[in-house]
Amino acid sequence: VQLQASGGGLVQAGGSLRLSCAASGRTFSSYGMGWFRQAPGKEREFVASIDLSGSNRYYTDSVKGRFTVSRDNAKKTLYLQMNSLKPEDTAVYYCAAPPPGYDYWGQGTLVTVSS
Repeated sequence: VQLQASGGGLVQAGGSLRLSCAASGRTFSSYGMGWFRQAPGKEREFVASIDLSGSNRYYTDSVKGRFTVSRDNAKKTLYLQMNSLKPEDTAVYYCAAPPPGYDYWGQGTLVTVSS
C-alpha cells in the first residue's frame, strides 16, 4: 500500500481545508483508514478513522463537529474536511492504513492555522 497525502496549507482561524490521501497498491476498499497529526514538539495523535465501507467513523474529541472523514473507494482516495480551524489544529497530518496497527503511512501534509 502506498499513500500520498495532500491539501495542506496556510489558513486563517475559522477557515477550512480539505485533505486528500491517494492510495495505490492493495485494494483500497478492503481496509479501514485513518488520519493522524503531529504538532510541533508533540507526539503524533489520532484524529479520525473510517471503516472500509465508510459506514463507521470515529473522531478524537477535539475535532468532533468540525472535521469530517470520508472516502471514495472508486477513486481510492481518503478525505478529511476540516472546518472552523483553530490555531491548535496546526500540525503535519498523516493518512495511514489499516487499523488497528496502521502499518502504512503517507508522507504527511502541513496544515498551519494562523490566529
